[in-house]
Amino acid sequence: MAMYRDARYIITGLVIFVGLMTFPFWSNAGRAAPAPAPNLDTPAIRQLPAKQCIEATQYMRAYHMQLLNDWRTQVVRDGKEIYVASDGKQYTMSLENTCFQCHSNKAEFCDQCHTYAGVEPDCWSCHIEPKENK
Repeated sequence: MAMYRDARYIITGLVIFVGLMTFPFWSNAGRAAPAPAPNLDTPAIRQLPAKQCIEATQYMRAYHMQLLNDWRTQVVRDGKEIYVASDGKQYTMSLENTCFQCHSNKAEFCDQCHTYAGVEPDCWSCHIEPKENK
């Protein structure tokens, strides 16, 4: 009989515990943060006659990190330095000397999306972080 006297306290404690532990999930249900819109308005991009990256926009959004990792492997291990894009144009495989020639706004372009996605790329373990022109 003594066991049943404490049942209401145990059940109440379990309900409170489950409620507190699941609060972050159900309190944010259906509320996703809006995806960032990277700023493509840099002086270098404004001067381009045709505003296009080394590959199509959708490809770059989905696979830019894989592309950069492949570049790193090809440059460091294979000594290859030229990338031939799907349209046949050639580019130097370099984050600093190719990508940042146009995308000089790291805080507004790179960091904004990386923060949203919760990723921390290790680019700056080898590369010098670009100084932005304000």
